[in-house]
Amino acid sequence: MKKKNIPVEFVYQLFALIIAIIIVHAFYVSIVRPTAAEVMEEQTMQAAVDPDFVRERSVWVLIKDLEQESCFILMFWALAIMGYKAVQTGNERRLLEVDLVPVAEGMRILPEDTREFARQIQALPEDRQRMLLPRALLSALRRFASTRNVQDVSNVTHTICESEAEKLESELSMIRYISWAIPSIGFIGTVRGIGEALAQADKAVKGDIAGVTQSLGVAFNSTFIALLISIFLMFLVHQLQLVQERLVYDTENYCDEKVIRHLKAD
Repeated sequence: MKKKNIPVEFVYQLFALIIAIIIVHAFYVSIVRPTAAEVMEEQTMQAAVDPDFVRERSVWVLIKDLEQESCFILMFWALAIMGYKAVQTGNERRLLEVDLVPVAEGMRILPEDTREFARQIQALPEDRQRMLLPRALLSALRRFASTRNVQDVSNVTHTICESEAEKLESELSMIRYISWAIPSIGFIGTVRGIGEALAQADKAVKGDIAGVTQSLGVAFNSTFIALLISIFLMFLVHQLQLVQERLVYDTENYCDEKVIRHLKAD
């Protein structure tokens, strides 16, 4: 019976989301909302005493609402996913420093020699064999052994690296979705805040604008925080994508320099 592979990354992402929800919600319940309530109460008392009192924008008040809490949960979830992928990319890059196919300068690799070099790659631990560089090298050696054509070897390594680039690109879709969802949640807070403000329009007509201003604060604060988080995340996403693209490019160059240029069909 074939052994099923455990979806490690999916399990990691699921637990990362659960942990982010627990930690952020606990922080909000224990610190953020009580502190924000104290700040707002103190400012209300000062405004009642001093008509010229100007309310300062407190960070605790800015982030106190449910929409901001949701945005922070998604932010930490995205950071956890990006951290996982960054570690994977770092492990793959460290493999580029290892001479997996030890060929001296001026030495040529004949089709008959490929089996010995392939054995050296197959002797690597299983988790390393699944990495891009060993897969590309092994495919190159096997193709050369079967076709004895250097151009075919170059084509197969390019195809593997190209498909890996597409795979890495598609795996970033979840992070991009989170980066898109965060501003959307902020806009939901804006709609909710404006709706609450309109519901209290009759009080504002009578001179009581406290409820309206508080609801408008919810509307603008949620969008403000969501956009800041989205800008931060998108910067990190582009940096991660750049690192992954460099990995694929350097892997293809490694195959060219270490193997393909040493191949000799005859």
